[in-house]
Amino acid sequence: MKHALLIYSGGMDSTSMLHEYADEIALAVTFHYGSNHNEREAECARKNCAKLKIELIEIDLAFIGQYFKSSLLEGGDAIPEGNYDDQNMQSTVVPFRNGIMLSIASGLAESRGLDTVMMANHGGDHAIYPDCRSEFVSAMSEAIAKGTYEGIGLYAPYTGLSKGDVAKRGAAAGVNFADTYSCYKGGAKHCGKCATCRERIEALAEAGIVDETEYEDQNADYTAANK
Repeated sequence: MKHALLIYSGGMDSTSMLHEYADEIALAVTFHYGSNHNEREAECARKNCAKLKIELIEIDLAFIGQYFKSSLLEGGDAIPEGNYDDQNMQSTVVPFRNGIMLSIASGLAESRGLDTVMMANHGGDHAIYPDCRSEFVSAMSEAIAKGTYEGIGLYAPYTGLSKGDVAKRGAAAGVNFADTYSCYKGGAKHCGKCATCRERIEALAEAGIVDETEYEDQNADYTAANK
């Protein structure tokens, strides 16, 4: 029985979750918050939801792009290059983004008679993004349960997994990763140099998946996967 709502961006991780848990997901929600890559991810979200016949709702959170501070909201040129373990990648944090999205998703789930909200954070997010860590998930899980009449549950099964592990699970569930988007710069092609591109390349290589992504840097797939 379908009983869950998935916060769904259209990226690798949430697409893997969409496919892996398709039999449980009644509704997916994509938030438009003004990030550089928002619209390209949303295109992928629509495509994957249509393929799986899962309803997709798109919600405008334009106030985030208007009032919040993050290089992810300031155009592709503002995005630093390098790995997630580099200090400068902290500029890509959108303050409390997941907390805001989870709050809205929980209200939407209860309004729809659903009992679970799902999010696709993974272990590689933890160092940079406070609202992806297990402590945050536990705290939000308790808040959501106590703040809803039906005790809505929060399910984040990828919290302890690497992105490579997530990619393996997605591939096993039938994900075509060419129908996902990652680049924080938001261009027609993945740049191949920002942290999300490098992480994407490394994860697909770790999972043994042929990378069909088009990169502006033609050597990006080799360089990052063999660093």
